[in-house]
Amino acid sequence: MPAMPPPIADERDGLKHYLAAQQYAFHAIAFGLTDDQARATPSVSALSIGGLIKHVTSCQRGWMNRVAAAPELCESDRRPMTEQATDYGDEFFMGPDETLADLLAAFDRQNAATLALVESVDLGAAVPIPQHVPWFPKDVPAWSVRWVFFHMIEELARHAGQGDIIRESIDGATLYELLAGLEGWPATEWLTPWAPTPAS
Repeated sequence: MPAMPPPIADERDGLKHYLAAQQYAFHAIAFGLTDDQARATPSVSALSIGGLIKHVTSCQRGWMNRVAAAPELCESDRRPMTEQATDYGDEFFMGPDETLADLLAAFDRQNAATLALVESVDLGAAVPIPQHVPWFPKDVPAWSVRWVFFHMIEELARHAGQGDIIRESIDGATLYELLAGLEGWPATEWLTPWAPTPAS
């Protein structure tokens, strides 16, 4: 995939390509990492690359459940907030028995489901706001599906930025050199594709 989305034809096309670009960024951020590196928390944050990938997978799943259930509340939003909160406990944490390959495979399955909904749903449909979630507005009854997809772009981009910092803290790699390594771009005088350092 190129480093930037292609020219877009209309709103739905733009949502699809910008979502896909932000999803793909996580493959670049994770490129060449071992499971131990993906589990590492090298910055002052408690976040890891693997934990971020788990979170953006779950985040997309939750929001797409809302889109699919609209105009009704989805099943998970009918549960008490205290019950939902227990599910978030390990969402940002890559466990010792989890592998980066498995996390990326689950992420890709959810990415495909998200993009399929962009292609098929009514962008103007109302997505009800669960009023018992403390960080959601109380003076607005619903978002539109369109709003949800723009929010997904925001969520993915924000967490990809966190991932950039974590990855650079692991081995100094930055996004464009990672993209170049992932996609096999030719080396130039201004960009060297990332490659793992040979073991000494």
